[in-house]
Amino acid sequence: MIRAEAQGASPAELRVRPVEAADLGQVIAIDAELTRLEKTDYYYELFHRYGAGRTRQRLFLVAESSDVIQGFIIGEVRDWEFGSAPCGWVFGLGVRANARLGGIGARMLKAICDGFRHAGVNKVRTLLARDNGLVLSFFRSQGMMAAPFIPLEKDLD
Repeated sequence: MIRAEAQGASPAELRVRPVEAADLGQVIAIDAELTRLEKTDYYYELFHRYGAGRTRQRLFLVAESSDVIQGFIIGEVRDWEFGSAPCGWVFGLGVRANARLGGIGARMLKAICDGFRHAGVNKVRTLLARDNGLVLSFFRSQGMMAAPFIPLEKDLD
């Protein structure tokens, strides 16, 4: 999904590791670049719940090269929600726009899936907007397909 060379790093120099507090500024900037929203409080709360390897069922990882965070991925193992056996869920993924197409997204997804396997699950899921073609294409390129669940919603007045 990302080209590491765009930031002057070869794929071999890229390291996927647990997030640290010092990484949050870059994580927030990456997300703001992608969403056009700065969600500082949201990411600090996620760090307190998911960061620094707090539990093997909650993962918040970053991809780093030359002290620059190129991307992040966040997920957790959820047990028996919606009648589903325990599985890993990816609910946050972001990569610097100028670093795409070099495999960073794939390396982060592999790392979080390895963590899910270590936690004892053998399936990963995610949820995304139907019109998010970029992220949909990425997940499909990684072998993900439609799941047996249909999201439903209702506006609350």
